[in-house]
Amino acid sequence: MNLFITLEGPDGGGKSSQAEGLAEYLRAENIEVLLTREPGGSPIGDQIRNVIMELENTDMDARTEFLLFSASRAQHIAEVIRPNLENGLTVISDRFFDSSLAYQGYGQRLPLDTLKAITNFATSGLTPDLTLLLDLPVEEGLRRREADGNWNRMDAYDIDFHRRVRRGYLNLAAETPERWVILNAEQSFAALQDEIRHAVMARLKPEPTDTDK
Repeated sequence: MNLFITLEGPDGGGKSSQAEGLAEYLRAENIEVLLTREPGGSPIGDQIRNVIMELENTDMDARTEFLLFSASRAQHIAEVIRPNLENGLTVISDRFFDSSLAYQGYGQRLPLDTLKAITNFATSGLTPDLTLLLDLPVEEGLRRREADGNWNRMDAYDIDFHRRVRRGYLNLAAETPERWVILNAEQSFAALQDEIRHAVMARLKPEPTDTDK
């Protein structure tokens, strides 16, 4: 069994390092894994990422921002994600379409119904099997981002924007709880990684039920 797993959450939650830790663990369990990220994940997508994240692009309209993310995502799926899933690999993506719904939908207050329709077109309906929400207070997340030197244009939005994003993630998780697992990203790296591994293995190798015995 292979899965499409995404890691989501407010900035500073440690998604990238936790995704790397998860990929290493699964490979040690003899599970073939592709680790990727958004925006980017493909040569064309990475060029779009540079435009999105450039600190100087302060005049970027919220609609432009969303459409650039969606364009990068469409290429990412066509070139990387779908072919690897079809070849039987488990794919782990550091962010996916839920980021756009949280950031441009809730954060930028663009109409969610419109964003969801465009997202369905860009993804051809591809939805993760499991989404791990690494949740933490906005202030702590931004403090971590500033401390690690990875500050970008998206981080520079005001604090109320980031609070709306966090609420957006929690709302999205409540809409489809069967897909989401909410985890406390304030805890230590090791403790969080252990919870992530447990959640993933429960989907990859579920315990047999009484009817299966």
